[in-house]
Amino acid sequence: MPIPKNYPSPVRMSAKEKAFDQLQRWIIDGTLEPGEKLNDSELAETLGVSRTPIREAMQLLEVQGFIETFPGRETRITQIKKTDVLKLYPPLASLQALAAEEASKVIASGQTKELRTLNQKYDEAMKNGQPFNAMTYDEHFHNLILKIADNPYIDRFSSTLQLHLRRFKYIFLNNALTLKSDSVKEHTAIIEALTDHNAKLAADMMRQNWLRPMNEVYQLLK
Repeated sequence: MPIPKNYPSPVRMSAKEKAFDQLQRWIIDGTLEPGEKLNDSELAETLGVSRTPIREAMQLLEVQGFIETFPGRETRITQIKKTDVLKLYPPLASLQALAAEEASKVIASGQTKELRTLNQKYDEAMKNGQPFNAMTYDEHFHNLILKIADNPYIDRFSSTLQLHLRRFKYIFLNNALTLKSDSVKEHTAIIEALTDHNAKLAADMMRQNWLRPMNEVYQLLK
């Protein structure tokens, strides 16, 4: 049979990576609900892998705080604690504001263009009712600024906090329909500040972009 030219090679994933990626997505989008009991045999059958990669993936998810294991008894999805919102957002806002401040000093025109594209895709995903995709574009937006800032310590600590916030962000994007345009506008203001190399404004707008939804998410969680 003829082989198509310029065909992108599929991304190779190990069974553990496949299991980890899918389980994490299911936890974030609510397919696996907080407090739900996990059965490694059922998950292995559903994902078409053996129980070993399922257990390995679950170990990683436990380290990240997505699941909790009670030895000899059961493994469950961790509950979403309302008070965690007020503990996670402020430090992340500070780290992201610092990243924006640093990025404003070195950002290039091509990078601001890429940020505009990501913000547009973020807006389109929300308008099309795709909260998980919107969340992904939002993360890409902020991760690009982290990359531009080029500080591995800010990047590392910020990424760890974002893992815990993904579930809260999904609930926020999936329910707070009237608030969707706010973040898009804030992103635009951040881009303009970065383009003007205005470090203080970039940091202030970035901090606002994280702290504004904090109280909104807090109110959404019951």
